[in-house]
Amino acid sequence: MDNQKIRADFPMLIKHPGFIYFDNAATTQKPQSVINDVTNYYENNNFNVHRSVYSAAERTTQMFEDCRYKIAKFINAKDSKSIVFTAGTTQGINKVANGYYKYNLKKDDEIVVSIAEHHSNLLPWQNIAKQSDAKLKYIDINEDGSLNLEYAKRVITDKTKLVAITAVSNVLGTVNNLEALVNIAHQKQADVLIDAAQAAPEIKINIQSLQPEWLAFSGHKMLAPTGIGILYGRKDLLAKMHPTQLGGEMIEHVDKYNFKTKTIPYRLEAGTPNIEGVIGLSAAIDYLKTIGMNNIEKYCQNLGQYLYDQLTKINGVTVYGPKKRQTGIVSFNVDNIHPHDAATYLDFNHIAVRAGQHCAEPLTHQLGVNATLRASMYFYNNQNECDKLVEQIIEMRSFFNGA
Repeated sequence: MDNQKIRADFPMLIKHPGFIYFDNAATTQKPQSVINDVTNYYENNNFNVHRSVYSAAERTTQMFEDCRYKIAKFINAKDSKSIVFTAGTTQGINKVANGYYKYNLKKDDEIVVSIAEHHSNLLPWQNIAKQSDAKLKYIDINEDGSLNLEYAKRVITDKTKLVAITAVSNVLGTVNNLEALVNIAHQKQADVLIDAAQAAPEIKINIQSLQPEWLAFSGHKMLAPTGIGILYGRKDLLAKMHPTQLGGEMIEHVDKYNFKTKTIPYRLEAGTPNIEGVIGLSAAIDYLKTIGMNNIEKYCQNLGQYLYDQLTKINGVTVYGPKKRQTGIVSFNVDNIHPHDAATYLDFNHIAVRAGQHCAEPLTHQLGVNATLRASMYFYNNQNECDKLVEQIIEMRSFFNGA
């Protein structure tokens, strides 16, 4: 990978050459090709989809549906009808919770999550568990942040109806052993939902290999615009889902007192969709394919490992998660400096990192801290930027300690 050539594709990096962006787990920057395709949509193809018979709108509809096929191929799903467009990972998971499990759980059924879940893959299950009198149970993590599979074998029982698990921790950067976990869950006849928000940008997803019942991810973490996401669902389960929204475009027939919905996936996509988001997501996938997901995964692993190794050399810095890094996400703390103060200091020096609980408060408490700093890197970042972060942390320690 030619990092300098890649950086030239991103207007933000070109226009702000001294700015180091290490908050990619929150959202990624957008390449010019994505910006161009969204602009082209507004300038030349701004028509609603699935509704009109005139040729211009039909062309836009074809572009929209082409992205659905492209997504299916991107995650190696057999059928594009298993792909539902959403506003993002959060909405996708909530659709599954409120459209399916709300109607398919009873008292004393079990939902299993890990202690490392993002709130988007925790709060919906807390809520559904309360509504249905089901039990919410947790899989613990090992000291290095990896999922404790032996613990999972004990927690997942014959009463477990769903295991909802993140593919990659947005705090620790750990990649969970999904194949093993899916196998454990399926042995107990439990469904599996995978939160792939942090995995889809860096790691090649193979639905046919993993065989989860559900998988959700967001476009904006993988170069696409905000407000667009994907929910994959097994077709027979999608067909049983109750639409969580009713209105235009998802119906086959309406009379004064009743309505009949369309088939999947359209019955789950009420209203005018985020067309420009879908167009942008399509362009983002094209861009990722030109680089290659395997290349991206390897590059982010190496960069994450490089930063981890440099940070662990600094006295007074604690780095969380595995010693062998698998992604570009590295969370850490600096002794006697609050993460918010540290992030503000780094901001003054044109380095953007995230500080806080990262929407994973139970995990933060598990780590024994109130908050952490998080540097999350992508393939347009480089070792030189990591070195500058390390230099600023060393200077920051001297500054706050009065040296």
